Amino acid sequence: MGGHSHWATTKRHKASQDAKRGRIFTRVIRELTIAARHGGDPDANPRLRLAIARAKDANMPGDTLKKAIQRGTGELPGISYEEFTLEGYGPGGTAILLEITTDNRNRTVAEVRSLLTKNGGNMAEAGAVAWQFHKKGLIVIEQGKVEEDRLLTLALDAGAEDMKVDEKTFEVITAPPDFETVKKALTDGNIEPSLAEVTFVPQNYIKLEERAAEQMLRLMEVLDDHDDVQKVHANFDIPDNIMEKVAAAG
Repeated sequence: MGGHSHWATTKRHKASQDAKRGRIFTRVIRELTIAARHGGDPDANPRLRLAIARAKDANMPGDTLKKAIQRGTGELPGISYEEFTLEGYGPGGTAILLEITTDNRNRTVAEVRSLLTKNGGNMAEAGAVAWQFHKKGLIVIEQGKVEEDRLLTLALDAGAEDMKVDEKTFEVITAPPDFETVKKALTDGNIEPSLAEVTFVPQNYIKLEERAAEQMLRLMEVLDDHDDVQKVHANFDIPDNIMEKVAAAG
């Protein structure tokens, strides 16, 4: 276990400090707009409820949040976005699954294909790698913030499926419908996660050595920087010491 969620945690931490706040807002606005297509009441729309929570985590102004929802419900005019996934392979044969939101499918597919090709990867056919991922709730807690036994008891009692222990973190896995309940139980127990989201969790991981790890993290960065890529998922496992060395060099 390791690389994927550690990378996501690192990205989230960096994003809160650097100039990419505008890009975070763009992604959250798109998610709010698409989620609101299925109804503007968060109590009756779990996807919208999660999108609103993400917007608040990003300190999005209330007016911006409200307008994004109104564009989704049709109360305000807005751009029509299309959602789909793209699949690919990265260094070392790693599987990559991309969640895309765009107003121009052909442009986005061509640009993502180019990014993969230029950075040690290649596009895969639909279905080639998606089967290697399961949609799950993922809650990551840093070790030292809570005792393992207490966390395990709280998580399982709230409905979690599993908990994995990594070098520096605990990873609580839930079924998507149970994610909010488990997250609330941990928050109520004064356990603050470093990452909490519904995501695609790989079934198996591919361990990468330093050179391939450098290539992989560079590829993840350029894909994540593309405006139409909402989320990047991959099944790499990079040891913490290599992850830190590459991050420091970057």
